[in-house]
Amino acid sequence: MICSTATVPVNPRGETKLTRAQIWQGLELKARDARLFLPAGLCTRCDVVEESAIHFVREATIAGADLREIITIEPESKVTFFQAAGPREGAIINELFEDEAGELQLKFYCYLGLRGKEPNGPEEQAEQAQFDSDKGYKAALLSTLKRTRELLADGRLGPSP
Repeated sequence: MICSTATVPVNPRGETKLTRAQIWQGLELKARDARLFLPAGLCTRCDVVEESAIHFVREATIAGADLREIITIEPESKVTFFQAAGPREGAIINELFEDEAGELQLKFYCYLGLRGKEPNGPEEQAEQAQFDSDKGYKAALLSTLKRTRELLADGRLGPSP
């Protein structure tokens, strides 16, 4: 089992301040089209193929792997990616919350296994190490915030209500 977590402040000193509504717009965009947020060429396909009032299904090719994810959204709070098909099984969660000081935080956490691989075997251990490294999900959170600021500056996100 792969368990990983990372949390970063949404508005560190020196950065353009994002409101909860603005970062939420970025998280929703990322859930619908990962190509906007991942390094060029990493995600070559990302399509919403089914949608209801409580979820949508995304099919994507990321790092050469075909994925099918059932994505649920708790508005302005949480996006959960359930791994329905692909190399991983389990859930990846992005959560927006306020800490004790009232500052917005963006948290990633996951509970995953690798399909067809030995539990806690070398492949899972390598994936765990990658997730927990400086190039893992903490970097992905920082990249998401950076890209959200770029989209806001480009006028592709709406202003805060």
